[in-house]
Amino acid sequence: MTTPTTISERGRATLIHHEGEPLRAYRDAAGVWTIGAGLTAASGVVKPRAGMTITREEARRLLDLAITRNYAPRVARHLDTTRVPHRQAAFDGSVSFDYNTGRIHDCTWAQRFNAGNFSGARASLLTWVRAGGRVLRGLERRRRDEADMIFDGHYPLLPQQVQPAETPFAVWAIAVDDSTRDRVRELLVRLGYPVGSDVSRVQQIAVRQFQGDRGLVVDGIIGRATLETMQREIDAQARSTAAATGASGGAVAGGSSQVIPPDSLPDGSALSTDLLLIGGCVALAGCALYGLWLAYHYRDLIAARIHHRAPRLAEFLRSF
Repeated sequence: MTTPTTISERGRATLIHHEGEPLRAYRDAAGVWTIGAGLTAASGVVKPRAGMTITREEARRLLDLAITRNYAPRVARHLDTTRVPHRQAAFDGSVSFDYNTGRIHDCTWAQRFNAGNFSGARASLLTWVRAGGRVLRGLERRRRDEADMIFDGHYPLLPQQVQPAETPFAVWAIAVDDSTRDRVRELLVRLGYPVGSDVSRVQQIAVRQFQGDRGLVVDGIIGRATLETMQREIDAQARSTAAATGASGGAVAGGSSQVIPPDSLPDGSALSTDLLLIGGCVALAGCALYGLWLAYHYRDLIAARIHHRAPRLAEFLRSF
């Protein structure tokens, strides 16, 4: 049996199951334009931009190209798949791991695998489940699937995709944990979308309205693009709240904001009209710059609010 050099069809299907496959460009939670199975300009195979769409066939071609150029060669260099009889499955699981983390070259589990310490390697692989400082159940599931492929040669049974037309509820296209589902529902409720009374699910119409207001593909499916856009909005609202809290806290910490009456100033300390004018201009300029910074920082929120009244302006804001 020869050593694999590229991912198999089953391995690619498993990777897409975990990554999602949006066919319209979107900005991820970090603001990076993305398309297909998590492909950004850093992949070297595509440069996603606002309004860009691709076919599913093109998405698969770009994914295969990225794997062939970047991930498959790195896995081949740093993992000795000849140590197991199920070489293709081990290779596929390792490509999935490296595609997600970019760390196959220096991770402990690969070193243990190459040394023949499979139990230690599995245990080490299963610890790669944190993002943003917390454990994610979606990553736990992904690592288990990868471990089963790498150490046992078993591919996961992928669920059949339910079509949105078959149910009044939104369809999840990627695996997520319960806390993520709860945060999505809370966000939609906060924004006033009709999520329905079932606390375990979300009405499809709420997701469709959210997608339409943010320039996404309106399909009622919560895939990678919709979820990343929701995460950006959650983060933006959190920053907005923190900024507001900080501003109010600053006023308290600084003591009374009451202006000192002019007649209480010491002799000779009266400010000239010119200085007051200059100071006012500087203050106005600072406020204007701060306002522009806020507008850019929260452009997603602004675009969503004005989408129906000024669609062209909303699209312009989303293009950055």
